Amino acid sequence: MKTFISEIKENENVDSIFLVKEKSSGLTKSGNVYLRLKLGDRTGEIEGRIWTSVENFTHAFEKDDFVHLKGKAVSFQDHLQININQIEQFKEEEIDLPDFFPKTERDIDDMLRSLIEIGQEVKNPHLDRLLHLFWDDTDFVERFKIAPASKWIHHNYLGGLLEHTLSLAQLVLKNACHYKGLNIDLLLAGSILHDLGKIDELSYRRSLDYSDEGRLLGHIILGIEKIEEKIRQLPDFPKDLSTLVKHLILSHHGQDIWGSPKKPMTLEAVMLHYLDDMDAKVNGIQQFLKVQLPEGSKWSAYHRIFDQSFYVPTPWEHLEPIDKIEKDKPGEAE
Repeated sequence: MKTFISEIKENENVDSIFLVKEKSSGLTKSGNVYLRLKLGDRTGEIEGRIWTSVENFTHAFEKDDFVHLKGKAVSFQDHLQININQIEQFKEEEIDLPDFFPKTERDIDDMLRSLIEIGQEVKNPHLDRLLHLFWDDTDFVERFKIAPASKWIHHNYLGGLLEHTLSLAQLVLKNACHYKGLNIDLLLAGSILHDLGKIDELSYRRSLDYSDEGRLLGHIILGIEKIEEKIRQLPDFPKDLSTLVKHLILSHHGQDIWGSPKKPMTLEAVMLHYLDDMDAKVNGIQQFLKVQLPEGSKWSAYHRIFDQSFYVPTPWEHLEPIDKIEKDKPGEAE
């Protein structure tokens, strides 16, 4: 049974599975070698130390391995650490990833069904067939369902990419009808496809980080490659439509300093960029406030990316309903 790091108490015996985030060696004051580990799961991190029989464990596991260990939790310099007696590599195929990485609070299969249903609003037969090629790709769907949307800025948890994509598609449905002249089919398809390259850009099987492809190419180029691969399976796909779809992907970050090779140059591209940017920022701030709003305070800690703190007023649910306020207003003199 998995014991989470947040559950570990001082002087308790620990017998559980953890992810090795860091591994290094050190020397005691008496000159003996020991191993220093940083262990993690979805609830946090804790240091582990191997003091004895170090030579037996040095090559038994590596950084980013899952390990099953036994030891005891002790306090050292006001921090808990595990003194490890036994440790061995654990089979990755037996791991439940949500035990080790944060996961969306929403139901993944429900979100996927909702996104596919929104895709059915696309009436253009070429875009419809393009979307179906992705939904029929089992390997793509399984990776798309579990991938995070970023390393840490927004939707940085398992299922985050799907959650963000669904949210963006819903924003398109709610807002596109407000403006005349928009190609709704193109905009919807673009919202569904805009970040699909992130399934290759990010590595999330052992630690949440960028893959080599992600660092060298980025999710925009990786996404374009995937779209071109599918379009090649549709020989009658119009070239001008292909160009418009790819422009949405290339420009959705808005400008080159944010990673887009092209600025948005169509109405659809402009709208996709701003809706995508809004969804990412709102989620990012919400996730930040969950952990960086001191108890009892209305001001958050400083957010490095936004270069500011955030003010959180009294929650709306604590305010009186507007209809009650209206009823309590003094009536006019008769």
